[in-house]
Amino acid sequence: MAGIESILSETRIFPPSESFKKNANVSGMEAYQALCDEAARDYEGFWAKHARESMLWHKPFTQVLDERDAPFYKWFYDGELNVSYNCLDKHLQTQPNKTAIIFEADDGKVSHVSYQQLHQRVCQFANGLKAINIQHGDRVIIYMPMSVEAVVAMQACARIGAIHSVVFGGFSAKSLHERVIDAGAKAIITADEGLRGGKAVRLKDAVDEALNLGGCDTLEKVIVYKRSGNTVHWDAARDMWWSEITQGQADTCEPAWVNAEHPLFILYTSGSTGKPKGVQHASGGYLLGAILSMKWVFDYKPTDVYWCTADVGWITGHTYVAYGPLAMGATMLMFEGIPTYPHPGRFWELIQKHKVTTFYTAPTAIRSLIKLGSDLPKQYDLSSLRLLGTVGEPINPEAWMWYHEVVGQQRCPIVDTWWQTETGCNMISPLPGAVPTKPGSCTLPLPGIQADIVDEHGGPVEKGQGGFLVIKRPFPSQLRTLWGDPERFKKT
Repeated sequence: MAGIESILSETRIFPPSESFKKNANVSGMEAYQALCDEAARDYEGFWAKHARESMLWHKPFTQVLDERDAPFYKWFYDGELNVSYNCLDKHLQTQPNKTAIIFEADDGKVSHVSYQQLHQRVCQFANGLKAINIQHGDRVIIYMPMSVEAVVAMQACARIGAIHSVVFGGFSAKSLHERVIDAGAKAIITADEGLRGGKAVRLKDAVDEALNLGGCDTLEKVIVYKRSGNTVHWDAARDMWWSEITQGQADTCEPAWVNAEHPLFILYTSGSTGKPKGVQHASGGYLLGAILSMKWVFDYKPTDVYWCTADVGWITGHTYVAYGPLAMGATMLMFEGIPTYPHPGRFWELIQKHKVTTFYTAPTAIRSLIKLGSDLPKQYDLSSLRLLGTVGEPINPEAWMWYHEVVGQQRCPIVDTWWQTETGCNMISPLPGAVPTKPGSCTLPLPGIQADIVDEHGGPVEKGQGGFLVIKRPFPSQLRTLWGDPERFKKT
């Protein structure tokens, strides 16, 4: 391990402001430490308590963690719940008219969808899926532009116990083909076209090309959402319009109560070698991770307007667009376009227009926005912002400082989140009302996450030394296996 050196010598530290700390969900280092100590004292009891308090269970669990068949861990495995019920029905009594999604299209057109309306749309689409024989456990590929419909499709699959696999709309027909075959998908949900930066992305053409490559024997239906209205090739035996399958469907749909370990989704990550790996996440543990990280890392407040810029095709768009914010009852912004169209200030304009309070984006986006100059954000009113976040690759200290000074105007904490597709939710990140932040550092593990840096023999290294980052105990939101490849999962 002698070869790993720290090239980051950073001494600037930013403690949370007293005003942020005072109102934070986890206020001060003592509160953070108390949560960590509670998890250390009674690991299973800690997670069980949060699972009972944070989620609605149809059948309460009595077993917490089953480690007998490691690494195939099971959490809350004798309990039953439904993820869509926890994201939508939960709010119908308390805030049916609250805006769930503010959607801004590429061309600037804005629509608002309330929790009541979102619930109705999800139920209608779920009933439509059932009408074409999509059943509990069937796999459905979602290949969509950033849209309310993408969230509706994901939530509808969760509602009926079908397993979705979202494929990023920028991926090629060949990538789509591989995933359809590996998942054994019964249906694809797509759009005629997506619109990004004023250009059309021909999604239905890519679906047709993928299916023409052959071997997709399990596939029965392609459901097409009419986004642009431009002409597309049509196979009357296989293709259906979104409006066709929802027409006349009831706007209520009894959720399928599934075991906590029932797969919620498969998300493919391209391995360094060979075919993509289908990371499989379970319903109960994954949802718990999404909820707790919204509460702890994003310090969620009912008045927030939350904007995660990630596409639903990535894990970030699953946890912090399609599931986490809705499970909290949040209002979130979804944006179809790109940061620089039709002008380079589009992101800042969106924050000003929709009074965004929490802004979560990637260092790559931040660095590209830095190149456009510091004067640009200053032309917009960013005073609604109270919390900033970064996700993806590590953020370099210079970009962190620009984000802090120019976007956050030196008053917004930055949560620099470390996690992976495999972990399901944030693992290491400052809790903004407790942990002092440092440019370029993701700081400390979330309560209950036992992280360490070890040498090649598994022994902990001294402070200031390099090594492997490990998580020492299983945790609820982690992947359960690689779809159809338990041996590869075990080996890696």
